[in-house]
Amino acid sequence: MTTPPPPADNPPPPRAEAAHQTLRLVGQTAALCVLVAAVLTLLQPAGASFWRTLWFSQWIGFWSVVTVQLLRQLPGLRRWPRRVSLPLRLALGLPAGYALGFACAYALLGEPVRIAGLYDGQLAAVVASLSATGFVLYLVWLRNRLAEEAAARLLAQKLAVEAELRLLRAQLDPHMLFNTLANLRSLVDEDPREAQQMIDRLITFLRATLAGSRAETSTLQAEFEQLQAYLEIMALRLGRRLRYRLDLPAELQQAAVPPMLLQPLVENALKHGVEPKVGGATVTVSAERDADGLLLVVADTGVGLPDEPAAGSGSRYGLAHVRGRLQALYGPAASLRLQGQEPCGTRAIVRIPA
Repeated sequence: MTTPPPPADNPPPPRAEAAHQTLRLVGQTAALCVLVAAVLTLLQPAGASFWRTLWFSQWIGFWSVVTVQLLRQLPGLRRWPRRVSLPLRLALGLPAGYALGFACAYALLGEPVRIAGLYDGQLAAVVASLSATGFVLYLVWLRNRLAEEAAARLLAQKLAVEAELRLLRAQLDPHMLFNTLANLRSLVDEDPREAQQMIDRLITFLRATLAGSRAETSTLQAEFEQLQAYLEIMALRLGRRLRYRLDLPAELQQAAVPPMLLQPLVENALKHGVEPKVGGATVTVSAERDADGLLLVVADTGVGLPDEPAAGSGSRYGLAHVRGRLQALYGPAASLRLQGQEPCGTRAIVRIPA
């Protein structure tokens, strides 16, 4: 059995992206070479031509960028880490850019092609242009490296949050399952038909929970179907004390959302809003779209959450978990906030960017 080679640590970008990056580097180098030419003109003896210095500086900078970028496409260099391949590409590409730049500059001026010597007036332009090109390429490499490290940290955070999600489901599902089975046991003798319906709802909920724990994304329709099954199961235990309403517009049914994002919020509404209230309460789950994206609301008319939930209540962890998932998936553009509503109850508002 042949072991496949390890993936390249420094894979080349797609052609369109590579061309765009090269053009951006050429533009940045050209701007820097203008500054280089101006400084060199001031430092050179009187009579030095700014335009001639700029001419040589621009061509050397242009070909240096192009050759360094072309070397990136060599299969042998692709397998090397960027921290090794970049210095090597600079060592090979800058001298080549120097030679090509001089050749183009002299040829387009109609002058014999020659290489700058120690006392040639263009030597300073050569050194400065190559240094400027290397500096720009180093800055681009540094920026890409920082971006890759940030992306790796974000991925690690996302994986950690998803692992917490699976752990949370493993902690919550058995407790609810045992209570539901206990209620079903008594319901089998009292109302077999209702017991059969509740078994079907339990199957729907567990199937959706299992699928959600494995998926990276879901739809609002699937999420609301899971919440419907969950609330029907909880209504078996709470009876008339639990009233609920799910409001999902047809145009939002296929909107993509993280799986089981609203489940902890509904559980909080039941635990801290409905159950403590003697007469029960109504839980409403709704979705709408505005200019900034999706707005998901879980509201209850119960006693509401205290200002500072108790450390062992599970509320603090549930809310922190939802906020952590939103941060990992969408960054600061997404949010979860709680607010009271009149005359009583709490609203949990989730915003997901478009």
